[in-house]
Amino acid sequence: MTLNAKIMIISDKNKWDLRYLHADHVQYPVAEVLSENAYLLPQSGNALDLACGIGANAIFLASHGLTTVAWDSSNIAIKKLKDFASGKKLPLTPEVLQIKPANLKPTSYDVIVVSKFLDRDLCANITNSLKPGGLVFYQTFTQEKTTLQGPSNPDFLLAKNELLNLFNSLNVIYYRENGKLGSISQGIRNQALFIGQRS
Repeated sequence: MTLNAKIMIISDKNKWDLRYLHADHVQYPVAEVLSENAYLLPQSGNALDLACGIGANAIFLASHGLTTVAWDSSNIAIKKLKDFASGKKLPLTPEVLQIKPANLKPTSYDVIVVSKFLDRDLCANITNSLKPGGLVFYQTFTQEKTTLQGPSNPDFLLAKNELLNLFNSLNVIYYRENGKLGSISQGIRNQALFIGQRS
């Protein structure tokens, strides 16, 4: 790894540590793609909350009986998740981890959740990390936004229908992208929601 790459990782990590320093679980609720479709979850199995932040999705998954690991590069986010989950006896293991393709092992998870995070280089590995019949729940920001919510850098914004292309080997179970159609005061704007299943 080059020196510049190391500096970028440290800088990015510090940014997220600062963001989570005064955050609580009320500010970071469970992703709608997960909470509104919880009936699709298996009754047991292994789950991953990828780029978990302070872990609302991970807590939700573990509360639904899934043995859950939660990864994030922020020490502060993972400490807050550990503190929150301690004593609740949930099957939840938070880990500080620099998220990269090599960490996603093949055929490991029944459920993977990704919320408000986009790294296109991970998508093939996310797919391969699902067990047969496994589900990915994905929700993140789009280029077609109605407010300034979310990142401004287009590298972290989805083009129209892009999640369908990034996960085109999965069976589409659910897809929603309201964009600017109709009354923009209603619906889920600024984000695309996707659930796919591995054959």
